[in-house]
Amino acid sequence: MKPSATSLPSSPAPSPIEAVLFDLDDTLWAIEPVLVRAEGLLYEWLREHAPAVAAAHTIASLRERRMALMKTDPMYRIDLWKLRHTALSEVFREHDVDLALVDPAMALFSEARSTVALFDDVEPALLRMKGKLTLGSVSNGFADLERIGLAGHFGVSIAAHRFGRAKPDPAIFHAACEALEVAPAATVYVGDDPLLDVQGAQRAGLRAVWMNRFERTLPEGITPDAICRDLHELHDWLQAQA
Repeated sequence: MKPSATSLPSSPAPSPIEAVLFDLDDTLWAIEPVLVRAEGLLYEWLREHAPAVAAAHTIASLRERRMALMKTDPMYRIDLWKLRHTALSEVFREHDVDLALVDPAMALFSEARSTVALFDDVEPALLRMKGKLTLGSVSNGFADLERIGLAGHFGVSIAAHRFGRAKPDPAIFHAACEALEVAPAATVYVGDDPLLDVQGAQRAGLRAVWMNRFERTLPEGITPDAICRDLHELHDWLQAQA
């Protein structure tokens, strides 16, 4: 029999859970294969439409360029779309490539970024939860939930690049709670990142469930309210809290 979610100590007499907010990447789908495919498609596009850029750069060197650019402005940690757009614009400019090509390049990447394979448990579990709790999402990424087909499950979906603040800033968690008209203390946040998701949500006054799909190890000092390996375990843990 598959073990249930691991429950860890939480604050005494917690408020009844009214809402669940979800991280997206590595919580509802695996992000690495998505990015590998999206960056590969973009690079093939560059070979055809901006061959000077493809001749001068590899996928890895373009990534290094973005990482270096990210350090120059805190906004790039919040708006990852802007980070990619700006880095691509700089490279195009350096190689005398028409800057009008940046937008179609980004459109191709963004479409591929939102072509994901949901974990098998996601849609069945969301449907089970939806009738009992209010659901939403909070993400630092820029996946298109309409395209992915999940938007209808969520009463609110907040993306950092549109909101202007990113996890672990308490403001982004609080904005989602306010939109759903629930108190942080009555809300659970579910995500895979111990610092951004677990610690960030707890510091904002929410309970936090660590979604550990990949048998990772928690950093010392991080104590989620529960640990789950999939959304079915999450559903069972939520049922146990009722």
